Parts: sequence; C-alpha cells; structure tokens
Amino acid sequence: MGKSRSPWAVVASRTAALQKLILTRKALARNSWTRVGRTLHLSLVLTKALVARPAPNSIRPTTSSTAGPSRNPNYTTPKHEPTSTGTSTRRGGGVLHHIQQYLSSVPLPLFLTSFHHFPFPLSSPTHAMASYPYSASSGSDFSTPRSTSPSSTIGSGRSSQSSISKRLSISSSRRISSANPMSSVDIATIEEAMRMANLDTLRGYAQNHYSEVHQYATTEYVSQNQALGYQVLNEPLWNKGLSFTPEQRVTKNLTGLLPHVMEGADKQCERALKMIRTRQTNIDKYLYLSTLKGQNVDLFYRLLIDNAKEMMPLVYTPTIGDVCLQYSTLYTRPEALYISIKQRKSMRTILRNWPHLNPEICVVTDGSRILGLGDLGVNGVGIPIGKLALYTAAAGIHPEKTLPIVLDCGTANETNLKDPLYLGLRSKRIPVSEQQEFMDEFMEAAAEVFPNMVVQFEDFESEKAFDYLDRYRDTYKCFNDDIQGTGAVVLGGYIGAVNLSGVPIEEQRLVFMGAGSAGVGVAKQLVEYYTKRGLSEQAAKEKFWLVDTKGLVTKDRGDKLAEHKKYFARTDNNGHQFRTLEEVIEYVKPSALVGLTATFGVFTESVVRALKASVDAGGLGRRPILFPLSNPLTKAECTFEQAVNWTDGTVIFASGSPFSNYTVKAGDHPVTYYPNQGNNVYVFPGIGLGAILAKASRVTDNMIYTSAAALAGSLNADEIHKGLIYPRIERVREANIIVAREVMKAARRDGVSTLPEEQWAEWEEWGDPALTKYIKEHVYDPVF
Repeated sequence: MGKSRSPWAVVASRTAALQKLILTRKALARNSWTRVGRTLHLSLVLTKALVARPAPNSIRPTTSSTAGPSRNPNYTTPKHEPTSTGTSTRRGGGVLHHIQQYLSSVPLPLFLTSFHHFPFPLSSPTHAMASYPYSASSGSDFSTPRSTSPSSTIGSGRSSQSSISKRLSISSSRRISSANPMSSVDIATIEEAMRMANLDTLRGYAQNHYSEVHQYATTEYVSQNQALGYQVLNEPLWNKGLSFTPEQRVTKNLTGLLPHVMEGADKQCERALKMIRTRQTNIDKYLYLSTLKGQNVDLFYRLLIDNAKEMMPLVYTPTIGDVCLQYSTLYTRPEALYISIKQRKSMRTILRNWPHLNPEICVVTDGSRILGLGDLGVNGVGIPIGKLALYTAAAGIHPEKTLPIVLDCGTANETNLKDPLYLGLRSKRIPVSEQQEFMDEFMEAAAEVFPNMVVQFEDFESEKAFDYLDRYRDTYKCFNDDIQGTGAVVLGGYIGAVNLSGVPIEEQRLVFMGAGSAGVGVAKQLVEYYTKRGLSEQAAKEKFWLVDTKGLVTKDRGDKLAEHKKYFARTDNNGHQFRTLEEVIEYVKPSALVGLTATFGVFTESVVRALKASVDAGGLGRRPILFPLSNPLTKAECTFEQAVNWTDGTVIFASGSPFSNYTVKAGDHPVTYYPNQGNNVYVFPGIGLGAILAKASRVTDNMIYTSAAALAGSLNADEIHKGLIYPRIERVREANIIVAREVMKAARRDGVSTLPEEQWAEWEEWGDPALTKYIKEHVYDPVF
C-alpha cells in the first residue's frame, strides 16, 4: 500500500493543482463565466477554511533529547506538533470530509474540461496555490486521494515511537507548513483577481471591430419662445431664477413655481457667495458652482465675472486638478460629449446629438496628460469643461456656443482601471497609431458637422500634442493651448519682465527646467520674440538651455531624444554633460529661469540663490526673472514667498497658479510684494474670440505671437507702477477684448479672415474704436 497523506495536505494539493491549471488557461468564452466563478469561489472557500482551521490538540513530549530543533531543554513544543500517542482530534472534520470526498470523486481533468479560457489575469503562480510539504503519518482522520470508499477514512490511530521521533526532528518551518499548508497563500491576491474580473467586462471580445449607431428619431427640442412652466425653469440657459418679472411669470406659467419675490443679479449673487463661503473645501465650492451652472447659467457667469479673483481658482486651476482626479466619483450629470473609441464609426451621430446648434469653440482632450497629474483618461474631461467656462467669463463667448469633448482611448492609469466607479473605457490605452486614426476621424467629422467651429487641443501627451498641431494646423481651424497658449502668455509676461530686469536683450540667457510640450512651446515663442528684434533664428535659439530629468538636453547625451526636444538640443557642451540644475546654472549664468516640470519644490534655495548670483554678477540694478509655471499649486517649482526671501526681494516672479501678496517688514515700514500669475486665461479666450469673429480659416503663428504682444500692452498705469507684468485678474475680460482685437487684425494681415471686404474697409477707416465696439456688441454679458 502507498503511504497515506495528511487530509489537509490532500486538499491543499488538489486546490493547488486546480489553480495551477486555471492559471495556464487563456481568456474564457462568455458562456463559461458562471462555471469559472464557481470554481474560483470553491478555491477561495478551501483556502480560507485551511487558513482558519484550529490546530489539533497534542500531548507534549517530555524527552529532552528531542525538545526542539535547537535542542534547548526549555523549548516548549507548539500545539500543532504531532503527539506521542493517540489520534489527533480535529474540529470541523465533517466539513473537510465532505470536501475531500467531492474532490476525490471528481477527476480533476473532467472537472475542468469545459474551461477553454480564463476571463482575467491572476497574479503570478508564485502568489497563488503551491504544493506544500506534508507529514507522511499513517494516522489520519480522512482518506487519501487514492481512497475508493469513504469508510476507509477512519484511521487506526496507531503509530510507532520511531515515527514520532522522526517527525520531531523535522525543521520548524516544515512543521508549521505541515500544520497549516496554506500559510503562504496570498488570499488578497485571489480576491483582487476576482474583483478585477467583475470590473473587466470587455476581456475576451474582439477589440478592433466597431459598429455604427443608427438612431431612429431626431431629437426635437422646445424653443425658448414656446417653453412654459418647468420647461423654462429646467433649462439653465433660460432660467433667470428670482429675476423673472411679474409679466414673465404670467406669460410663462411660472406663478407659484417661484417664491413670491423679485430679486436682481446683485441679491442673487450675494446669496450664492454666502453659500460658497460656507463650504469647507474647494471641491465642495466647485460642486456648488457646478450645480448653480446646471440650474441658472446667467447667474453662474455673473458671479464668475464679477468675482473673478475668488471664483476662477475654483472653476479652473488649482481646484480643477483635484476635480479631475475624482471626476468619476463626483459625477452627477453630463456636461460634455464623451466619444469612445468603441463608437468611432458613430462620430457624426454623436456630434449631432449635442443639444446646442452650431457651437463656435470646442476644447478637446484625450486625458493623456492632465496638468501635471498624468494620464487620467476620461476623468480629464473636467479640463475642457473648466476651460470653456473661462472662454465665456474672460472673453464673452456665449455658453451655448461652447462644446467640451473627451476622446476615450483607454487609459494607462492603473488606479482608474481598478476603480469600480471609473466612467471611462476600462482598458489600456490603444496604440499611438490607432489614436492618430481616431483623431483624424474626429477632426474630419467635426469640420463636417460644425464647419465654423474653432478646435482647441488640450492636455494631450507631449509627442501627440506636437504631432496633432503640425498635422492639422494648415487644414483646420485649430490651435494647442498647452504649446501656443502657454507660450503666448509667458511671452507676454517675459516682454514686461525684460523691461523691468535691467538686463540688456543681448545678455539675456534662459534656462528651462522641463522640456515637454509646454516647455518647448514656450521656448519657441520666446525665440520668435528675439527674431522679431533682429536676431537670426540660430542666434535666438542659442539663448536657450533646456533641462529635463536627465540633465541638460544635448545632442551627444547618449539617450534617444524625443523629436520635439531636438530643436533646442545643445551642441556646444564640448562633450561635457550637466546632470543637475545647479550644474547648468553654474555653467550658463542665466538671467531667467522658467519651470514647467510639474514637480513641487524643484527650485530649491540653492538654485534660486545661484540664479540671483549670476544676475548680480552682471552689474548693479539687475533683477532675476523666475517663472515657476506648473499647475496646480501642489506642482509649483517654488512659492512666491520663497522666491522673495531667496532673492532679497529683487525677483520678477510669475506663476501658473495664484499666490497671495507677501508683506515683509523693512525697518519701520512694511513692504508688500505682488505676485504675477502667468495664467493662460489672459490669452486663449482672446485667441478663440478673435478667430471666431474674424471667421479665420486657420489660426496662424502670427496670430499667436500678436496675442502675446497685445497682452504685454494691456497693462494700465497702476499695474505698471506696482511692477506687475500681467493685468490684475479682475481685468481679465478687458485684456482679452484687446487680445481678440489684435488677433483679428493679424488674421486680416495673414489673409485668413473670411469677413467681407467692406467690413474691413470700415474698420480700417475708423480704427480700433470701431473694431472694439464691434467685438463688445458680439460678446455675452449676463444681465437680469
């Protein structure tokens, strides 16, 4: 007869074999899911039962010579070690008896013959079931796998003293495994695999077959003139809240549907501000504002326009970054078009489902690089939503003429893929080549369905951002805010900063920390600034040193440079590689330091003081330029207070997100320093508005550069006196009207404006006052 084995070892061995076979299978066909679930459930039950079972009672041996592995006479035998006499009594033996009967009676191959695939990946086999060492004791309460009759599961209870001695001489680790053979099983991994299987509803299906949606009816909307009662109140664009007049309440059947009181915009804004200011977190404030926009658009924008300094950080950066991280959890209602790669053949149908006719400006993202937060997938839709709110507040583009879109190509974000509430496609991001095809289809469909719409690209990862801009800029009305908008707003501030710095143009040298799409885009805009002042392109380019995570970007650094970095790669380093920012500053002796790294604190005290020292070395009265531009605030390269302290108050500072004024004591008198916010909101709304009103056939580089120059010229006397290089945020709409006017004129000069000649003839006769009047007549200004 063969040697009998411990019944728990038998179950462990059977379970291990079961899981090993499962792990080697591919994805299951859909009709096998139920059986797989039952199999895994049984496996998990067995695992938990084995881990949780109580140790058997035992009689401790008294012979000191076999006291334990260390031969320590004071050693106390663990309860789970074999006893010298008698049969071990195990609680729960009946349950195990039936489980073993079941496993013994069903041949394992037959149990799994219908399993062709497995619907999800488990952890590696090292984390799953394994074969465990077991005792070969003949004393057993249950039959071995070779048993043919349940009656044979009753053991004799007899064992020799020599067998006991042999067992007592086994190592401690082996005894523990024998008593609990499942001790090394990672149950959490098994449970996580089962949870992920439930989330992944697409595995096993073909991923490259797409069908077209055929809708059987056209959506019919009630017009504003025909709407009555709750049809009016439930439409945010028509709802005026408590500002409806008595006559409107009668004609629109609103009597009794509203409190019997009339209020103007000021009183309703006062109430809304009170509600916002009682909220404890910025997320809560954002949610209140979002609810308000979903009920009363005019009130939302009146509040935003009149309280820009307080409200814009809640609607966009820095709050929008936290909103995007939690978008799938915070979601309550649709505010955009969500276009999945799965519905790529239905692109035109989806675009036509947008309820507002003829949108004029679209912000589109694929969520692959949201701010400095990385790939957020469909959660990145918060960026187009927030950005378009600023188009309306800062430039007056009517809210019903805006269209936020997210293209869902999957995501590389594991947190999202594991989030049961995630709203996007639960799969890895498709290959770049397929994303390119998807984008081609989107641009073609958008131009066909909405031929007058300007498309703004937002937060695509760097390589795609440059590729898409180059691919579409000469064919469609489009621009990229991360590349061109950021470049323009930084250039606008840099023009003012150069004038304040005391450093001549020919001595200006710039170090960029960050060589992604934003960094390279900004640097290229500044190159144009120098070429327009008489430098050759090569001479202008040589004023820039770009630094990434590997150090100074050089041609001979040894790594494969991304295509967009090659333009600024240095060749004059004589083979020397500079690995740290401090080394680069010591080598270059820059007059300006720009940060676009999305890494908080990368501008350390030593870095900033080194910048100041390099500027001071050029002569008296010179000031360093420091632009930590990353968003949100948690990604800023340094704070305003740090910049002031580390430069002894001489810094010319601009950041991407807002900082507060900083006051320090200078003798008996306090000195207040004013930060500048180089926020794209100063230019991208004006670029969009100018392109729309000029009916531009495309957005030219000259239109982008002109927007920066217009921004630099929009400061008033008070702002210049305070040493600011950007207008105060309260004047953002006024600044964008100026930007839009100059962009329109640039479109005319570049020959891309399709407005009638007689219209331009009038403006060319009467000048800026006539064109400014035309712009103001065509912008949205919420009134009650």
